[in-house]
Amino acid sequence: MADNETLECVTEHERILQEIESTDTACVGPTLRSIYDDQPNAHKRFMEKLDARIRNHDREIEKMCNFHHQGFVDAITELLKVRADAEKLMGQVTDTNRRLQDAGRDVTAQTEEVIRCRIQQRNMATTVEKLQLCIPVLEMYSKLKEQLHSKRYYAALKTMEQLEKVYIPRVSQYRFCQIMAENLPRLREEIKEISMSDLKDFLESIRKHSDKVGETAMRQAQQHRTFNSAVAKQVHTGHYSKPVYSLSGRTHTHISNGLLTHDDAGDEEEADEEVLTAQDLVDFSPVYRCLHIYTVLGDRETFENYYRKQRKKQARLVLQPQANMHETVEGYRRYFNQIVGFFVVEDHILHATRGLVTRAFTDELWNMALSKIIAVLRTHSSYCDDPDLVLELKNLIVICADTLQGYGFPVNRLFDLLFEVRDQYNETLLKKWAVVFREIFESDNYSPIPVETEEEYKLVTSRFPFHDPEIEKQDFPKKLPMSQSVPQIYTQVKEFIYASLKFSESLHRSSTEIDDMLRKSTNLLLTRTLSSCLQNLIKKPHIGLTELVQIIINTTHLEQACKYLEEFITNITNVSPETVHTTRLYGLSTFKDARHAAEGEIYTKLNQKIDEFIQLADYEWSMAESDGRASGYLMDLINFLRSTFQVFTHLPGKVAQTACMSACKHLSTSLMQMLLDTELKQISMGAIQQFNLDVMQCELFASSEPVPGFQGDTLQLAFIDLRQLLDLFMVWDWSTYLADYGQPNSKYLRVNPATALALLEKMKDTNKKNNIFSQFRKNDRDKQKLIETVVKQLRSLVNGMSS
Repeated sequence: MADNETLECVTEHERILQEIESTDTACVGPTLRSIYDDQPNAHKRFMEKLDARIRNHDREIEKMCNFHHQGFVDAITELLKVRADAEKLMGQVTDTNRRLQDAGRDVTAQTEEVIRCRIQQRNMATTVEKLQLCIPVLEMYSKLKEQLHSKRYYAALKTMEQLEKVYIPRVSQYRFCQIMAENLPRLREEIKEISMSDLKDFLESIRKHSDKVGETAMRQAQQHRTFNSAVAKQVHTGHYSKPVYSLSGRTHTHISNGLLTHDDAGDEEEADEEVLTAQDLVDFSPVYRCLHIYTVLGDRETFENYYRKQRKKQARLVLQPQANMHETVEGYRRYFNQIVGFFVVEDHILHATRGLVTRAFTDELWNMALSKIIAVLRTHSSYCDDPDLVLELKNLIVICADTLQGYGFPVNRLFDLLFEVRDQYNETLLKKWAVVFREIFESDNYSPIPVETEEEYKLVTSRFPFHDPEIEKQDFPKKLPMSQSVPQIYTQVKEFIYASLKFSESLHRSSTEIDDMLRKSTNLLLTRTLSSCLQNLIKKPHIGLTELVQIIINTTHLEQACKYLEEFITNITNVSPETVHTTRLYGLSTFKDARHAAEGEIYTKLNQKIDEFIQLADYEWSMAESDGRASGYLMDLINFLRSTFQVFTHLPGKVAQTACMSACKHLSTSLMQMLLDTELKQISMGAIQQFNLDVMQCELFASSEPVPGFQGDTLQLAFIDLRQLLDLFMVWDWSTYLADYGQPNSKYLRVNPATALALLEKMKDTNKKNNIFSQFRKNDRDKQKLIETVVKQLRSLVNGMSS
C-alpha cells in the first residue's frame, strides 16, 4: 500500500515538472499550489525531485558548451581579422560620401528650385480649377442682384433655387459662398415683403377702380340686353307697341338707367368703342407675381388666406352705402358699380389663378353680399318718395342682376327684391298721383264742359270716351254733362298705367304677370288714392250742393269709363280679358262709394242749410192774432229749396227724390222741435195760427212736385204729423181726438198724446197769464175747465202708454 502511494506521488511530481518546463512562468502559480494541497510533506519530496532535475539540466548544458567551445574560439579569431578591413572600408566610404556630397550640392539646389516651381504650377492649376467653379456662382449671384434691381422677383427666386441646389454646393467650403448662402433667406424675405407690398398697392388700386370696372361691365351687359331686345322686337312686331312715357312727359325708346345715352348717335358711338374687359382696366400682374412668389417659397396658403381676408374686408367696405345714397340716382349707380366691379374682379381671379380663390369662397362672399345688398336697398328705397328715382333704382337692379348673372352668380333674390321695390314704386306713384288728383279737383270749376266747336268736342272725346247720341245731335255750342276734371282724371289714370308698365319692363316676366301687376296697381289707384281724394273732396266745407251734384255726375261717367280702362290695359299687354286669372278693375265700387258719400253729403248739407234758415225764425209766441201771411224766413227757405232742386235735374231720379224727401222730413222735424222746445214755456193761439200759415206753405211746396217722380201726396206726408197736430188745436176738436184715439181710421192718428199734452200745457199757462180776469167771464171759465179736463185725460193716456 505504501509502495503504491509512493509510486503515484513520483508520477505526479514528474507530471508537475514537465508542466513547469513547458508552461509560461505566469501560469506556474496554480501548479505549485497543487503541490502544497496534496499529502503532507509532499513538497519536500517535490523539492528533492526538482533539485535532481536541475542537476540533470546543468550536466546537459555543460556537455553542450564543451562541445561548441572550439568553434566559438575560431569565430572570435576570424572576427578580429575582419575588424581591420572594416575600418579601412569605412574610411573609403567616408571619403566617397564627402566627394559625392560636394558633387550633389548644386544638383540639390537646382532640384529644390524645380520642386518649388512645380509646386507653384500645381497651385496655379488648382486655383484656376477652383476659380472656374466659383465664377458661375458669382455670375449667378450677380444675375440675382440684377433681377432684384429690375424687380423680376419670380426669376430671382428661380436663380436662388439654382444657386442653392446646383452652384453653391460645389464651392460650399469657401467663406464667400457661406455668406451668399446666409443672404439668400434674407433676400427671399425681402422678395416676399416687396411682393406683398405690391399686392397691397394692387388691392388699394382695385378698390378705387372697382367703380370703373363695374360701370364698364354693366354698360356692356346693357348693350347686350338692348341688342337682344331690338332683335326680339323685330321678331315679335307689335308687342308692346305703345310708347313708354316717363313721369316727366318725355318719350324714350330706351330704358333710362344712366348707363346709356338716350340718343341713337350716342348709342352708335358706344357700340363702336372697343370692348373693354376687367384685365384691360386693371393690371393683375401683382396678384399673379405675388402668387407665384409665395408658391415658389412654399407659403401659398399664407398668401391665399391673406388675399381672401383682405377681399372680405374690401367687400364689407364696398357693401357699406353712403348715408345719402337714396337722395340721387348717382348714389345708387356708384353703389352698384362698385359691387359689380368687385365681383367681376373676383370672377377673373377665380378663373385666372387656379385656386387663389375657390368657387365656394366666391359663393360665400356673394351670399354675404346679397344679404347686405337686399337689406341696404330695402332700407334706402323706403326713404325714396320720387317714382322716377325708384324707377331708376329698378333699372339699376335689373342691369346689375343681368351683369352678375352673366358671370355665373345667382341673382334670383335680387329679382325677388324687385317685387318689394315694385310695391315701393307703386306707393310713390300713388302718392304722386294723389297730389295730381288733388290739384285737378282744386282747379275744377264743377260745371259742365262748354263745347263751342266740333274740334273742341273731338278734343274732349279723344281724351275721354264719351258717347251720348242726344248730345251729339245738339247744335253747337253745347255742354257736356261732366266737368273738366273727368277727362283729366281719365288721362291721368292712363298715365299711371304707363308709369306702372315702365317698372314691369325687363323683369323677365310673362305678359300675363305684367297684366296682373298693371291691373292690381290700377285697382290700388282707384280704390285707395282716387277714392280717398274723392272722399276728402266731398267732406271739404267749401264744397256746396252744386259741386256735390256735379261730383255725382262725374263719378257716374268715370264709372262708365272703367270698361275702357280695362280695354286699354288689354291692348298694352295683349292678354285677353277672358283669361282665367285676369284681375278685374274695382273702379265700379270706388265710384259708387264716392257717389253714395256725395249723396249723403248732399242730404247733410241740405239739412244744415235748413237749420240755418230755421235759426232765423223769430216767432212772437204770445201774439194775439197771426199776421195773415207766412214768415219771411220760411219763404226764403222754400225759395232756396226750389232753386236747389232745379239743379238736381241732372241727378239720377232716386237721388233727387231722396234728397227732397229728406229735406222735407228734416224741415217738418225741425218745426215740430221748435213747437216742443222745453225753453218755450207759453204759446198763444195767435202764434199757433201763424205757425199754421208757415206749415201750409210747406205743404204747398210739397204739393208743387219740386222733384218729379213722387206718386200722389207722398211728399206731403212728410208734414202729416204737424198738420194733424195743428188741425187739432185750430179746430179744438178734443172730443173727436179722445174718442177716436187708438182707432186705425182716427182723424188725428199721427198726434201723440205726449206731444199734444206738452203743447196744451204751454197754451194753458198762456191763458192764465194773459187773462187774469177770465174767471169773471163764463166762456173763459168753461174753456179753462175744458183745457184742464183735456189735460187730465191726456195725462192718463200718456201714463197708460208708459205703463
